[in-house]
Amino acid sequence: MDTPAPGHLCCDEVEWLDSRQSVLGQGTRIRRALPHRERRLIGAWCFLDHAGPVQFAEGQGLHVGPHPHIGLQTFTWLIEGELRHRDSLGTDQRIRSGQVNLMTAGRGIIHSEDSATAGDRLHAAQLWIALPEAERHRPPAFAHYPQLPVLTQEGVQLTVLVGTYQRHTSPVEVYSPLIALDVQLQAGTTLPLVLQAGFEHGLLVLEGKLLLEHQDRLSPATLLYLPPGLRQLSIKALAPTRVLLIGGAP
Repeated sequence: MDTPAPGHLCCDEVEWLDSRQSVLGQGTRIRRALPHRERRLIGAWCFLDHAGPVQFAEGQGLHVGPHPHIGLQTFTWLIEGELRHRDSLGTDQRIRSGQVNLMTAGRGIIHSEDSATAGDRLHAAQLWIALPEAERHRPPAFAHYPQLPVLTQEGVQLTVLVGTYQRHTSPVEVYSPLIALDVQLQAGTTLPLVLQAGFEHGLLVLEGKLLLEHQDRLSPATLLYLPPGLRQLSIKALAPTRVLLIGGAP
């Protein structure tokens, strides 16, 4: 990975947004980072749920019954476990660890999501993307992405979920300028994370604990909002850590 010029987290517009507890489907507790009363969007990202990591009891699992969507895309990044997606297009797709499901609702679709195996573990992030006006009424569609670009260096594994990072481009098809990265860091590892100056960004710890620019700590359940203009964020893992970065044009 390339190393950018040094930068500092010193902007007055940086926001620390606490996730709120919510329930997904039939009783699965999750943390909802977006929308937030202080900020509804980061780029075209309009929704961010973090589920797990959780070990379901024997006979239990995630169950979200059939429900409709319009005018957006749903994006599921599965870290642990296995889910089954079914929709009104006739799709019946299993998603496993390290894979993405992308459903484009367009003018309308109905879908459901369930644990593929009762008593399994689950760790996932699900996001929604607001479609631009010109695409809001497009025909519904579904795509499954079993492989994504992965960048590695000592102590770091970075997966490009959406958009382009360091010349590596995700195959996930979106309709707005966006970025999404999953970054795994070994304890003690520091990474100068490259940002796009024209984007606003959000950073959410999924596991572990981060030190930001050698001064601020970030733990799970807090979403860090970064305004446009920043080109780098230095992050250091204080424990084995996994973090999700999202961003897009305001």
